[in-house]
Amino acid sequence: MEITEKVAYLKGLAEGMELDAEKKEGKLLMAIIDVLDDMALELQDMKDSQEELADGLDAVSDDLEDVEDLLYGEDEDDDEDGEYVYDDLDEDEDCYATTCPTCEETIYFDESVLEDGEVICPNCGEKLEFDLSGLDDAEAPADGEDQE
Repeated sequence: MEITEKVAYLKGLAEGMELDAEKKEGKLLMAIIDVLDDMALELQDMKDSQEELADGLDAVSDDLEDVEDLLYGEDEDDDEDGEYVYDDLDEDEDCYATTCPTCEETIYFDESVLEDGEVICPNCGEKLEFDLSGLDDAEAPADGEDQE
């Protein structure tokens, strides 16, 4: 039974008891029932608004999912939990990371980006440039071999 129905039941009981609205007790009980009726109507309005809001949120979520599918492709690389599966990455390929000096977020990239000499931060759009010219000269010989 809904709250509004319960309050209607109380009103019916009060009318059936033939409460005298002129006496103090009768006035009090009728005022309490009126307040309960107002509260029940407000609660019902809030429930209706909440359901409408939830329906709207579901529609926005569905639309966003459609946009994500258009932007990022179908979910063929997702596992059953919705997590992206990185199965197309070459395991022998090196992965590099750096921290953006502007937003201080970690940026991950592969060797091809490193060879380009620059990367755009996906978080803030800052262009980061790499100078690799001194790396070949600075590399130490491997396994203790002498360089002659």
